[in-house]
Formats: sequence, structure tokens, C-alpha cells
Amino acid sequence: MRHTPRYLMTDPEEVKRLVRQNPWATFVSPASTGLVASHYPALVEDGDGFSIVSHFGRPDDVLHELGQHEILVIVQGPHDYVSPSWYAPGDLVPTWNHVTAHLYGTPEILSDDENYAMLSRLTDHFEQHRPGGRSLSEDEEGTRRTAKGTVGLRLRVTRFDARAKLSQNKSPEVVENVIGRLEPTNPALADEMRRARRS
Repeated sequence: MRHTPRYLMTDPEEVKRLVRQNPWATFVSPASTGLVASHYPALVEDGDGFSIVSHFGRPDDVLHELGQHEILVIVQGPHDYVSPSWYAPGDLVPTWNHVTAHLYGTPEILSDDENYAMLSRLTDHFEQHRPGGRSLSEDEEGTRRTAKGTVGLRLRVTRFDARAKLSQNKSPEVVENVIGRLEPTNPALADEMRRARRS
């Protein structure tokens, strides 16, 4: 990503927050056959350091050559086009506001039991607030058979490159106007702009 100091996110806790709020991630591997990309949910793992857990459907794990090299995980938060019509007269250059993180590390392949525990946690995470939410434990024998079609992974994030480009280069009046324009259609991005303004 372009290196602009005012947009850098350097706090790991802020990057973890981004992943928690936007768990659909893009996994990119420099496989021996060329670049490979897949998309899966990722959860921040509790504990020391910064790790995420996820799973790949077979045969994606083979295509990515998981565990053999460093991979890139891209997490995209709220983003949107910002029109120059929201700026002061004479400022004519549009932009795109966004919150994005690139996470790097070499994945560790989980055992079958660890993978099933991770899949159970993943399911519970997304089902917990749904009316009639379900759990893999309702049919552990059957869901364990289905889980064999997946490969779980843990990625200990060894480095990250993250940006929160949120109109920090504009006057407070313009920022307020952009927030007001985004609020009806993209409230998550408007909230991120408010956070950036407070920090």
C-alpha cells in the first residue's frame, strides 16, 4: 500500500478491532504455480501476540501450499468513494476513503481436533446473536465428518501494514461534511472517520 504517514495504523489492537469487525478476508499465497487467492472468514485468536484462525476448504490448502511459506491476508474494512462535490469550491480531486490491513505470516496447520474446535468457535461466533442460532454440537458426529473437508490454520501475524485513509488531510469542516454525506449510506465508514478525528 502507498506509504503516507498520516494514514498509518500502527497499533495492533486497532488492527485486531478491524479484523473482528470485518472477518471476511482474502488469503494470498505465492505458490510455486503462481499467485493464488481465496476468501474465508478469519477470527482473532485470544491470547498473547496477534494470531488469527481460519479454515480452507480442500483442495485450496494444496493450491496455496499452506504451511510452506509466508502468506498475505487482506482485511478490508469500510470504504467508499468521496466526491469532490463534498469539498470546498476549487478542490476537484476525488478520493476513496478506506480502512485496510495486510497481515503476514506462515500458517500453522491445525490438527483435526483443533480444526473442529476452531470451526465450532467460528460457527458459534456468527450464530450467537441470531434467533434460533445453531451449533455444530447439535450433531457432533455428522459435523465432524463434514469438517474433514476443511483444513484449519493459525496465522501468527509476524508483521502488518495497515491504513486508515479517512480524509485526515482535509479541514475539520470538510471532514464533517464528508461524514454527513456518508452517514445515510455508509455509517460504518462515517464512524471510522469520527474515530480518526478523535485520535
